[in-house]
Amino acid sequence: MKNYTTEKIRNVALISHGGAGKTSLTEAMIYTSGATTRLGKTDSGTTTTDFDPEEIKRQITINTSLAPVEWAGVKVNLLDTPGYFDFIGDVAGALRVADAAVVVVSATAGVEVGTEKFWSYADENSLSRLVFVNRMDKENAHFFKVLTQLQEFFGSKVVPVQIPIGAEASFKGVVDIINVKAYTFEGDGKKVTESDVPADLADLVESYREKLMEAVAESSDELLMKYLDGEPLSIEEIVTGLRIALQAGKVIPVLCGSATLNKGIQPLLELIVSAFPSPADVREVKAIKAGSNEQETINIDANGPVAALVFKTFADPFVGKISYFKVYSGTMKGDTQLNNINKDKTERVGQLFTMLGKTQLNLSHVPAGDIAAVAKLQATATGDTLCEKSVCSVFPPIVFPQPVTTFAVEPKKQGEEDKVASGLARFLEEDPTFRMERNSEVKQTLISGMGELHLEIITSRLANKFGVEVELTLPKIPYKETIRGVAKVEGKHKKQSGGRGQFGHVWIEFSPMETGSYFQFEDKVVGGSVPRQYIPAVEKGLREALETGVLAGYPVVDIKASLYDGSYHNVDSSEMAFKIAAHLAFKKGVEQAKPVLLEPVMAVEVTVSDQYMGDIMGDMNSRRGRILGMEPSNGVQIIKANVPLAEMLKYAIDLRSMTQGRGSFVMKFSHYEEVPAHIAEQVIAASKAEKVAAEN
Repeated sequence: MKNYTTEKIRNVALISHGGAGKTSLTEAMIYTSGATTRLGKTDSGTTTTDFDPEEIKRQITINTSLAPVEWAGVKVNLLDTPGYFDFIGDVAGALRVADAAVVVVSATAGVEVGTEKFWSYADENSLSRLVFVNRMDKENAHFFKVLTQLQEFFGSKVVPVQIPIGAEASFKGVVDIINVKAYTFEGDGKKVTESDVPADLADLVESYREKLMEAVAESSDELLMKYLDGEPLSIEEIVTGLRIALQAGKVIPVLCGSATLNKGIQPLLELIVSAFPSPADVREVKAIKAGSNEQETINIDANGPVAALVFKTFADPFVGKISYFKVYSGTMKGDTQLNNINKDKTERVGQLFTMLGKTQLNLSHVPAGDIAAVAKLQATATGDTLCEKSVCSVFPPIVFPQPVTTFAVEPKKQGEEDKVASGLARFLEEDPTFRMERNSEVKQTLISGMGELHLEIITSRLANKFGVEVELTLPKIPYKETIRGVAKVEGKHKKQSGGRGQFGHVWIEFSPMETGSYFQFEDKVVGGSVPRQYIPAVEKGLREALETGVLAGYPVVDIKASLYDGSYHNVDSSEMAFKIAAHLAFKKGVEQAKPVLLEPVMAVEVTVSDQYMGDIMGDMNSRRGRILGMEPSNGVQIIKANVPLAEMLKYAIDLRSMTQGRGSFVMKFSHYEEVPAHIAEQVIAASKAEKVAAEN
């Protein structure tokens, strides 16, 4: 592919609520720019950027795809991101390396929850942006209604630079408010006809142009003085002022069109090229000196030492692991070596290339500010910094949200456990929001992600790529057992069946300990009633017995066992006999010492707007939660509570339903608490039933 300088690059993420048409808009820009010769369609599975089999089957974007196009001599790296929250990890990576964003909004649905969320993510990344109101050709399309919504949600800085000519089936073009011209799109949308503004839109255009001039005038003192003196701004002044105001976040221009009909695409590309910042405009990026927390800045300069950030990892079935990266400093060349500072490893960088969807386009070099890819890096993962030895800085890690949904996974066929584990491990490389662990307490393999759809697609890929089918079930709760009372009991094991017999005899006192103490063994034997060589066997027998409680077979914790007496036989006693005696004493002692069931309690933080506070708090109470407090944060409320894990297994789904997707939460383990008696009875009964079923 052709080479470009830093000033001639634009890195643009397309973000939106799912279904607003990001992929179709990306496809239209690819086609209009001449990068492809046909206009692909989402519903036929022929778009450039949705090439994964799961994306084609479900007609949704799952992975961020890169698509470089050229317009007016400028390279525009388009990053087509997922619109569903289950795949937010790929959005986080894309927004980290983008310098600007196109927010796609449906002309029929308007501002949706995804619009709000992704807008806030763009804010967090300080991205310049514009809004493209898509689907103007669809039934019930209403540009001005959507514009009002945008201004209500995001403020008066949202200003149209276009208005549509017609709507629904009669949509045929746009009026450019800056140069006061009408543009209609014919045929496949590539043919553009310029004309005067339709008479019925003239007054509206004049009104919006006045508002646009007022907004951009504030970008400089010179323009502001001219505007306040009543002088109209020239087209050149509006264009210059818009660029300054857009990059400063003071103006967010709104355009419109139809991606599927390829209408309104040329003006969009022109504004991206003329108004969005190049990496050279960004000038510098923050970094941290390796081995310290000291911040510094790295200049975005193609002549500096090479420093790049890997923002995405993808497993290609033919090429292997592909690492997508953005160069922030220097000019990266292929067939060289770079340091991975995060892993303290040296990586050999082979052929450099960019990706047009799934198609590789080789590059001779990658200058500062550009986005590209390389295959088969050995140690490098998403978020790692690659640089020359002279650079001793690491880029701050990409912040990915923590998984919120967990399921147990097991193969449908016995004996395929290793195959499942191997396949899932491959997905860990690609997806920073995916987790897998083998939980020894519940003896299950657990996978965690951003939602049920996320994990459903993981398992579907497991079947397609590795030929192993699995079932997802809710994970078991890692209950524990403990005691509340004290018991002194005897454990005696005696067996005689010809020849040498077995004899072990102990007296042990069991007593409760503080939460978190686990287990303590105390040797209080005096006078040799239990010989010294058998005491370790007693302790070992007790530790083994801890694994299976008397109520429901869960591990026993926070218990003290004091061995204070016993007896032995000179011939028949052995370590095994005393281990068995300890087992017997344990079972009897725990049964007599008021055993109780414990459950894990999670520290939960729910972030919602004020309108959902009552519903969330009421729901928390219904889940046996204990509200700890609330605190405001950036216009929302954070509710803090302790809630039993058993009540939180499907909370991600329920919260999404209660808040129309606007709420979010995080949780982590806090402590164990005693299970209420009526619930403990149900848990114990279920455990016994499961045991009976397993035996049959």
